Amino acid sequence: MTIELRPWAPSDAGALHAAAVLGPDVARQLGGVSDREGCERLVTERLAVWGPDRFHVAVTVDGLVVGDVGVSEVERRHDTAWVHYWLADGYRGRGLAVRGLATVAAWASGELGLFRLELGHRLENPGSCRVATRAGFAPEGVERAKLRYGSERFDVETHARLATDPAPDVEHLPFRRPA
Repeated sequence: MTIELRPWAPSDAGALHAAAVLGPDVARQLGGVSDREGCERLVTERLAVWGPDRFHVAVTVDGLVVGDVGVSEVERRHDTAWVHYWLADGYRGRGLAVRGLATVAAWASGELGLFRLELGHRLENPGSCRVATRAGFAPEGVERAKLRYGSERFDVETHARLATDPAPDVEHLPFRRPA
């Protein structure tokens, strides 16, 4: 099995569509996008755009996109950014999200020079909490009713990783940047 982080390409829209159709939580995280055309637009307009304040990498297994790790909302005055991740249902529980997040966090702190990386997960998503913690993101607190999907609101636990925090003991994934 070959695992790699790489830039998104327009040809990845089919894999994104499959992940959104098979995983309603993925579709929800993508802003409700679940049809093929919406996935094509999302890849072209957001996921395949590289810099200066947004970076997404596709998590691939044997060339197939099975997830995403992104850095967005890069703010240079304070050198902070928001980090997010998702994996398709059939690929969870294998450590891919932890390794991908740790890899991208190290890159963002090193090459991008960011000091503070933040993320948040819905409280009822303990798997996402485990990913964040294992990738070296310390929990910082709960923001009540922060997210709204449809008519339902969700509490969010925030986590952060500082450039000065000890690196987690996590093997990084191969990471191919755009040419």
